[in-house]
Amino acid sequence: MSEFHAKLYEARGLRTVAALQKNGFDALYVQTAAIAAEKVLEFVVSGAKVGFGGSYTIKSMNIQELAAKKGAIILDHNAPGLGAEKKMDILRAQLTSDVFISSANAVTMDGMLLCVDGNGNRVAAMSFGPKKNVVVAGLNKIVANLDEAYERLKAYASPLNNIRFQKPNPCVTQGYCADCALPTRICRAYLELRRKPGLSDYTVIIVGEELGF
Repeated sequence: MSEFHAKLYEARGLRTVAALQKNGFDALYVQTAAIAAEKVLEFVVSGAKVGFGGSYTIKSMNIQELAAKKGAIILDHNAPGLGAEKKMDILRAQLTSDVFISSANAVTMDGMLLCVDGNGNRVAAMSFGPKKNVVVAGLNKIVANLDEAYERLKAYASPLNNIRFQKPNPCVTQGYCADCALPTRICRAYLELRRKPGLSDYTVIIVGEELGF
């Protein structure tokens, strides 16, 4: 990354953090994913039930493995070999986890989060339930406002996640959301967090690197 990109990223990150704080979120800016991982793990203690929203950002930071090393009870609905009933049990348990760790599909510079799910488990946990919510987002997810956030979903986040999950949806071949009505559609439950949910303990970590989709 050039010094010019670093300066721009920091300016955008700090502006976004200030807006998030104004909207009631605990928020901070860090320069690297490694520092962000350290911050996330400060909320994880031995014996804590830790849920994960299936975020590629979090996966790329190895947060789940690091939390397990600290003695946390990992609630992973994507663990290999799970049957449908056990997977559903874990999804429900995440809603009352001690810490729920996820990312957002977009974060606006006026301090809002936008997320979309196929099943709604992540957006449900992000709105209410866990004792602590931690959201990590790279600078590639920062946009000006909610209009740009929805555009980011259509142009980047949704197509890339469809490719990731190998879904036969039009955005995979067209490169842009077709607002499909197929049974394989993964964009079904949308969540706009315009302010911190009233009863939630929320920390948003903005990272001065590109992370996830």
